[in-house]
Amino acid sequence: MAKTPTRGSISPKTATAKIHDQTMQRGEGGELHQIAEGDVPLLTTAQGGPVSDDQNSLRVGPRGPLVVDDFHFREKIFHFDHERIPERVVHARGYGAHGYFETYESLAKYTKADLFQRPGERTEAFVRFSTVAGNKGSADLARDVRGFAVKLYTQEGNWDLVGNNIPVFFIQDAIKFPDLIHAAKQEPDRAFPQAQTAHDTFWDFISLTPESMNMVMWIMSDRTIPRSFRFMEGFGVHTFRLVNDKDESTFVKFHWKPKLGLQSVAWNEAVKIIGADPDFHRRDLWQSIKSGNFPEWELQVQLFDQEFADSFDFDVLDPTKIIPEEILAPVAIGRLVLDRMPDNFFAETEQVAFMTQNVPPGIDFSNDPLLQGRNFSYLDTQLKRLGGPNFTHLPINAPKCPFATFQQDGHMAMRNPVGRANYQPNSFGEGPRESPTRGYRHFPAEEQGTKARLRPESFADHYSQARQFYISQTAPEQRHIAAALTFELSKVETAVIRERMVSHLLNIDETLANTVAQKLGFQSMPKAADAAMPTRQDLEPAPSLSIVERGPKRFEGRKLGILITDGVDAKLLKDLTAAITKEKAVFELIAPKVGGVKASDGSWIDVHHMIDGGPSVLFDAVALLTSAEVMDDLVKEATARDFVADAFQHCKYIGYDQSAMPLLEKAGIAEALDEGVIALPGDEGLDGFVTSLAKLRVWGREPSVKLGKASAPK
Repeated sequence: MAKTPTRGSISPKTATAKIHDQTMQRGEGGELHQIAEGDVPLLTTAQGGPVSDDQNSLRVGPRGPLVVDDFHFREKIFHFDHERIPERVVHARGYGAHGYFETYESLAKYTKADLFQRPGERTEAFVRFSTVAGNKGSADLARDVRGFAVKLYTQEGNWDLVGNNIPVFFIQDAIKFPDLIHAAKQEPDRAFPQAQTAHDTFWDFISLTPESMNMVMWIMSDRTIPRSFRFMEGFGVHTFRLVNDKDESTFVKFHWKPKLGLQSVAWNEAVKIIGADPDFHRRDLWQSIKSGNFPEWELQVQLFDQEFADSFDFDVLDPTKIIPEEILAPVAIGRLVLDRMPDNFFAETEQVAFMTQNVPPGIDFSNDPLLQGRNFSYLDTQLKRLGGPNFTHLPINAPKCPFATFQQDGHMAMRNPVGRANYQPNSFGEGPRESPTRGYRHFPAEEQGTKARLRPESFADHYSQARQFYISQTAPEQRHIAAALTFELSKVETAVIRERMVSHLLNIDETLANTVAQKLGFQSMPKAADAAMPTRQDLEPAPSLSIVERGPKRFEGRKLGILITDGVDAKLLKDLTAAITKEKAVFELIAPKVGGVKASDGSWIDVHHMIDGGPSVLFDAVALLTSAEVMDDLVKEATARDFVADAFQHCKYIGYDQSAMPLLEKAGIAEALDEGVIALPGDEGLDGFVTSLAKLRVWGREPSVKLGKASAPK
């Protein structure tokens, strides 16, 4: 284990990479030049008070808690929380489902939280998945972080584990959250682009915020274009505490692991899915639950004590860092099952209110500055979005355990205290009373330090884990990161922002930086960005960070698209669908006309899609079961050629019978057939095809195809 890092503090200017020194101004000719701090307007509060530090919230000591008298942070986050009526500022596009959490074994040794005391006990749950940047009407498959918020209705109050599908975040201090989202959202002078980060203001902010570099690697990876909610991880992001009945504390990080394994789509595929079905993720979850294929996740925890925290290479309070699973293996403590869709989307999914400060006795917070700020912020969010203080009266937000308060009146009050006394203490023996033994008690951590705006020195390494993430990816995943960075930065109109971003990439991986620079047409390379701490080269690759390495190795829960025509071999179709069903996967039938087809035995087969409405991007693999008599017409259909060409270009497995060979030829892939294009007739071919599907993709094909280049008919 590495030597204990210094736990001092660094100046705000150093922590933010000299942001003021990098302020730019556009000249009359459109060129950007650097301007001095004294030449720009002084930042003030809304009341006109000058601001000395807009990068760090006020805390006790470099690693201490936020203090309530930070009026600048309070005003900034208060205004941000009230910017949207009534749509969520972030996570506006969401979809949810009901289910339950089942505890595996008692965790009484670590926590007195009631839901972790009895093996096999089930706790009702509601989960909301979401995108972060897009508006409510945006598409499901935009490249974006996914929210993964879980509300558990425990016997001692609601517990909201409000996380994402990525375990780190862009910023280290919540005071920067409004700036991050302002930069990521559509630009205010033009109201576009939305649900995208491929624009100047986002990358301007990111390139001036070195602490974001680890998150940049994650968001440019395939993690931000997941195949399904069912195939993505969830993380609590922050370090929390578990507290037992002896007031002993254990640090904890929460992970949701999908039982069906991880899976994402290719970028070109995501773009086409958005066009074919902007509700792709919603539809997938709906169909899965309605068909009885209930998605499951396992709750795993990384547990560690203060000694480990002090000896770890990075600060466990830094939300831009992870503890690799290869260093501290997570332990499974329960499972989450989603088995029921809401009765009404608005009443439940839209009105559900998540707040990080909702924790039962036995779960507590660390001094993570981003978590501290979130705890402070969410009440304002719900007040504005749901119209008043009584949002807890809504059924989706109300506890399912007995509860009693003296809170009364207010907008939309549905219940009030009963009796004469609505206060405490009172002489009438009325109303609820606090309980020193059963009530929530915070862990009695000792805090000391100067009250100041500062950033811990132990937060200052911004590149080492970004590098570790990148070198932990397989070759296809590294190509995807480079391509994503190239695409996003190609949409940035300001050259100096592109150059600044590449200067950060040089601190992560020189090959990656050179690849992006070459694809963007750089004439010369910039020098590497100044780093508060040099990038460590000794961190080993962590396979747990790769989607491909953590893939499912099975086709269960996936979907096969079967293109059929009149004259389809009835027996082959029956055998294929039976084999897919046996794998616990599903299939959908596509035909030239949605009315259906007549099979070789004279039977009529209903289908799910016509080719125009069921492109291959909607499926995890495809099969072509056609007949010779219709092939002359089929090969003339551009959508049929695209069905095959896209499946091939997206590295999917393709099964075919011999009659489909002309379609392969017209799609331009007949001369490039590989082990992923499999002839189906006969038991060996059929069995081999179904067995191969467990690999999901033929990534070795990718370097030889040009994604997005349409195949011309021969």
